[in-house]
Amino acid sequence: MSMIRDLRAVVRPSLHKRSAAYPAAAYDPTRDPSFSTAVVDCAVYRDGKRVQGPECLSPREAMRRVREDGGFAWIGLHEPTESEFAGIAAEFGLHPLAVEDAVHAHQRPKLERYDETLFTVFKTIHYVDHVELTATSEVVETGEVMCFTGRDFVITVRHGGQGSLRSLRHRLQDEPDLLVKGPSAVLHAIADHVVDGYLAVADAVQDDIDQIESDVFSPPAKGSTRGTDTGRIYQLKREVLEFKRAVSPLARPLQLLSERPMRLVDPDIQKYFRDVADHLARVQEQVIGFDELLNSILQANLAQATVAQNEDMRKITSWAAIVAVPTAVCGVYGMNFDHMPELHWKYGYPLVLTGIIAICLSIHRTLKRNGWL
Repeated sequence: MSMIRDLRAVVRPSLHKRSAAYPAAAYDPTRDPSFSTAVVDCAVYRDGKRVQGPECLSPREAMRRVREDGGFAWIGLHEPTESEFAGIAAEFGLHPLAVEDAVHAHQRPKLERYDETLFTVFKTIHYVDHVELTATSEVVETGEVMCFTGRDFVITVRHGGQGSLRSLRHRLQDEPDLLVKGPSAVLHAIADHVVDGYLAVADAVQDDIDQIESDVFSPPAKGSTRGTDTGRIYQLKREVLEFKRAVSPLARPLQLLSERPMRLVDPDIQKYFRDVADHLARVQEQVIGFDELLNSILQANLAQATVAQNEDMRKITSWAAIVAVPTAVCGVYGMNFDHMPELHWKYGYPLVLTGIIAICLSIHRTLKRNGWL
């Protein structure tokens, strides 16, 4: 018994020292309810710099460091489920309505305020490269970026395979003068990043529209039909409409961020939002122009198809008029009557054929001179 008591006396102090040196909250993030496999990156920024190395912290540990030493935390997630996002939502006190929108996605671009948190939704647009535009080509691909902005944290939730924020994070880390402004600087950078993507997509879509316009107003190739152009125009119009749904609703949120004073947005950063709003207005004008131009191209293409059909009908009518002559003459002489003009005459048959040919040639010449053939 004395030996057992001696072993306990030795083991207990050593266990106590080990637990003090390795606290579970700092070194085992999987036990943290805010830890999620959907977290792409989680870091603390102080004085415009990332205070730890490239390792990813748990959200709870990041906020503990922020509350102790200052700065702000930036947590990035990709397509979290309700269970994966529940711990983070509880840790940061996020509103249930905003959490539901962030998890289920398919939201319109918007800006909403819940207590001390701004919830912003951005639609990301990616141009899909294609060798040739067809009636089934996908031109643009959409995704979403949701942003929760607080006094000392930023949570970004991304949906879709495009619109990664990794390069944006690295770029911001190289600009400490901007990052020192806090979470609103991250919000501005995301908005600027998304709108810059719109500009690039608008330029690419402009090239597709120019190609369509050139094809419609150029002489059709042999064997081609205008119906093929109609399918391509309609498909491109649908893709432009998807683009428009991403761009137009964002105008109001950017206007609020650039004009209305907000406690969560640094006044210096608010000036930068005006520049983003100007870029968005330019894209919005382009997209509206695309829609109107495609309407005009579609109407012109349909008008060309109608003209082509009318020309075909005139040709058919012309040949029907020519064929009607021998049909009428042969129909008359095909009747079973004994007494008909020149019926038993030796030269009656060649005379009738000669008359038919002469009348047909005369009709053909007249129609061709009038542009029907």
